[in-house]
Formats: sequence, structure tokens, C-alpha cells
Amino acid sequence: MAGPLSTLATANTLFDWLTLYHAPGVGAVTFHRLLERHTTPRDLLQAGTEQLRKLGLKQATIDALRHPDEESITHDLEWHEKPGNRIMNCRDADYPALLLQIPAPPPLLYVHGNTGILSEPQLAMVGSRNPTASGQRTATEFARHLSAAGLVVTSGMALGIDAASHQGALDTGSSTIAVMGTGLDRVYPARHRDLARQIAEQGALVSEFPVGTPPLAENFPRRNRVISGLSLGTLVIEA
Repeated sequence: MAGPLSTLATANTLFDWLTLYHAPGVGAVTFHRLLERHTTPRDLLQAGTEQLRKLGLKQATIDALRHPDEESITHDLEWHEKPGNRIMNCRDADYPALLLQIPAPPPLLYVHGNTGILSEPQLAMVGSRNPTASGQRTATEFARHLSAAGLVVTSGMALGIDAASHQGALDTGSSTIAVMGTGLDRVYPARHRDLARQIAEQGALVSEFPVGTPPLAENFPRRNRVISGLSLGTLVIEA
């Protein structure tokens, strides 16, 4: 069906990346394997059906590449166009180099805030969602001192140690990065809406999950690999 998206598909390579990203059966490992065989998503989308089958793609995936999920792609593109938002791909010059070193890095990163700090030296701070009062104070104090020393504190904005770590960095006026296990159109946990706003103002919210992705349990281990992948090291407080 022709329409605005058809025109956009020829003019905006982000549409091609999102077409592949939203296709069922294409996770990060498969995405990078496909890019090794075809230089860009556009090259892959122009391949014949038999070529795609030889790459090991199932029919459901091939069908999705031929007939993209326009609704989901439109939601992502509309989000991308809003001030302060960006969807960056792993070929972008400013994609964080350290993250590229992990196995199967996210092909796309959704960022709300300052993309520049993703390449600055970071230390991950993580720990219990139910810390002791002492553990919470320790996290806040460490974050303050580490931020003052020039490190960006990166965490997952969860309850407990994560939130205390972000707050410690914010208290010093420093940048901090929250890697989310949901789409960036929502805040989880919801009680951290004000914290998320402050982080976006002074740093960045990051996710590899498309707009609309809910807080599914299986997404948080993937979130954690991005936290560690962005960082030079990890400080665990009251695990």
C-alpha cells in the first residue's frame, strides 16, 4: 500500500534499519550476521527471496521484510523526530566504541538526552533494590565522588542502589546515564518519573528496546549487558 511511509522508506535509511530491527526472528546476533553478508539493511531488503532463505531466514521473517510493520516503525520514527530524541545505529560514528566490543551489541540505541556522553568514561553502579540505609548512603557518596573525579555514573534506574547512584551524580551537577529495560516512551518504575526527567536533562536515558516495549522480565538481563558494555568497570553495592 503506497503512502507517506513509502516515500519515507526511500528517503530515510532509518526506515530500513527499523524494518530489519522489527522483523520477527532478527535479534542482535542475527542482525550483525546479516550485516556481515550485506553492507547495509537496504542491501538486504533488496535481496531476493531465495537469497534470504539461503541466509537462514524463516518465511515469517522474509514476509516481515517484504511487508514491514509500518505501525511500529511509524511510532519509532515519530519518537525520533521529537526534540532530544535520537535513534542511533551501530554504524554511526558516535555510537559508543566500548559498547561495540561486546558480543552482538545493540544494532540500534534509542537515546533521550545527550548522546555525546555515551562515549565518555563511565563506571557502572548497581546493587540491591532493597538496600540498607547504609548501603543507600554509600551508593550516593560513591557516585558523588566518582562524578567529581570525571566519571559518568551509569546504572539502570531501578529502585534502591541504582536510583541512589543516579541521584548522587545529579547532586553534583554531573551527567549520569540510565539504561532502561523498556521503551523510552515509558518510565519504569513509574515512581521514578522525576528522576528520569532529571537524568535526561543532565545526561541521557538509553534503551535498545523500541517505543512501546513494556517492562518484561526477560529484557532486564539484556539491559544489564548494555550497562556493563558502556562502562570501564562495575561497582556493586549490596548485591
